[in-house]
Amino acid sequence: MPILSFGSQNIDLVTGKKNMTIRKLWKKPLKKGDRLHCYWNLVSKEREKVFEAEVTEVELLTFQELLERDDLVHEEGFEDPEELKAEFHKMYIEEIKPETVFQIIRFKKLPIELWEGEKIDEKAMITQRADILFDSGKYNLSALCYDAALEFDPQDVYLLNKKGDNLGRLGKFDAAIKCYEKALEIDPENEFILNNKALALLNSGNPKLALKYSEKALNISPKNAFLLYWHGFILEMLNQYEKALDAYEKVLQIEPNNPEVWSARGDLLNEMGKTEQALEAYDKALELCLEDEKDSIGFNRKGNALLELGRFEEALNCYDEALALDKNNYIFWNNKGVVLMELNRFEEALECFKKVLLLNPNNDDAKVLRDECLENL
Repeated sequence: MPILSFGSQNIDLVTGKKNMTIRKLWKKPLKKGDRLHCYWNLVSKEREKVFEAEVTEVELLTFQELLERDDLVHEEGFEDPEELKAEFHKMYIEEIKPETVFQIIRFKKLPIELWEGEKIDEKAMITQRADILFDSGKYNLSALCYDAALEFDPQDVYLLNKKGDNLGRLGKFDAAIKCYEKALEIDPENEFILNNKALALLNSGNPKLALKYSEKALNISPKNAFLLYWHGFILEMLNQYEKALDAYEKVLQIEPNNPEVWSARGDLLNEMGKTEQALEAYDKALELCLEDEKDSIGFNRKGNALLELGRFEEALNCYDEALALDKNNYIFWNNKGVVLMELNRFEEALECFKKVLLLNPNNDDAKVLRDECLENL
């Protein structure tokens, strides 16, 4: 019973987009008609059967001959022979020599009713794989899996919604909107898909229409904190600050210990010029963060509010806290430099701007501020 193992790099094989794979010659070579039992990550805890297949053709080539076959190199997914060579040397522990023999295996996936071994729910398996890839940020790969899963059931609302989310992560907002629209044709009262469409519309540059879909979602579930938060965010993008603040207040009535919402409230209050109130919101957000999950961005925001209030020493402490958590954030170094200039500590500020330019050599603001420090030394 020949077994093949696939991983993330073989996603086209798992989804059925590709029906060829290249493997080192085994002691018992494959032949046409052999049955393949194919698994995902065979030797890991993620081990999972993905399909059975029948071998349709086997071609034997030496490694040197393989490297000379551009058609096979490209079909296997590599840009050029050097890329294939490097990957195969990583893949196989034992030395690969020019005369090492490889099998070019072509196969056809078999319908599940013809499988010899354990039957699986292929749609569920591919959906699970898509979700894992999505959650790990591998959006190009997860997109392939969602498409493959939808071939089993093009009307699956969950998959249409997730495909829309995936397209949004890839910046393809118009395509994402079409997915949400198709899902809403099937489930028009799904408040979460309405909200997702609102966010896609916002990201595609249509905030007014986004607000309408956000309102539709809230009409269905008016006390949902998640929907209220995004409603506030959209209102903020439309410069409707008082209404946005009201939305955040409603969220905090439901989830008073949500640090992200307190932080968003602080940003909005800061934008409205209510710096003291913004500072209180940032303090609350930082207070709610667990000790082992301190928020560098939160400290930076609080520092910015303190800087605006002229409380420079306190602002400096905040920037130091932020940098202790994220020492390579050039924005934090830049802000620390600015507050040091306010304190007339130009030599220390100069070192901050030098650090900014090491991390981000094209930062024009840091160049100007660095030169100003040099003038004041």
